[in-house]
Amino acid sequence: MKYEINDRVTLKKKHVCGSFDWIVLRTGAELKIKCSQCGREIMILKIDLDKKLKSINKNT
Repeated sequence: MKYEINDRVTLKKKHVCGSFDWIVLRTGAELKIKCSQCGREIMILKIDLDKKLKSINKNT
């Protein structure tokens, strides 16, 4: 999967705050994503995110 900055990704499981949506802040082997509801930022390996991904909304 190819990710770009400001893409909105929807994951299969909810975050603790109840949101499914995350925003991509940084790309590479590890991605930095930010919860769209509570603002929590995490680093996740691209391979791990590919497994947890439900859909991607490209920001054009």
